[in-house]
Amino acid sequence: MARNSIRADALARLFEQSTRMVHSAGHSQGLFPAQWTALRYFAAADQGQRTAISLARFQGMAFGPVSRTVRTLIAKGLLRKAGSAGKGRAELLELTDQGHAILASDPLLAVVTALEGLDDPQRLALALALEQILVSMQPLETADAVED
Repeated sequence: MARNSIRADALARLFEQSTRMVHSAGHSQGLFPAQWTALRYFAAADQGQRTAISLARFQGMAFGPVSRTVRTLIAKGLLRKAGSAGKGRAELLELTDQGHAILASDPLLAVVTALEGLDDPQRLALALALEQILVSMQPLETADAVED
């Protein structure tokens, strides 16, 4: 059914529902959503950016929680230390063979499959809309952090 328009509040609820579904799916294979995010980051990041501090910056998070996530992934055998990043005490990290294997069952792949069903103009429109949402929400996150 083709629509000519959709109210912003209805679209926001659809967006929330889809993000909740993605988040819920991230509780699989004995991992939590933050751990999946970290594995994806280390699989895709340039070698020099494969550090816990770079992951924290990428996620816009404090270093402590990210450091705990990294330690947990190392303990699970999914990440390993791979030497110094040459920046003080920062250590390079890399996925183990087991880490690469578990990414084959990444719950985000269901979203990839759904997005592959969209044509190029639809994907571009979605990308532009998501970028705008992220940009417009950024000041809110910064303001909230200052108030805490």
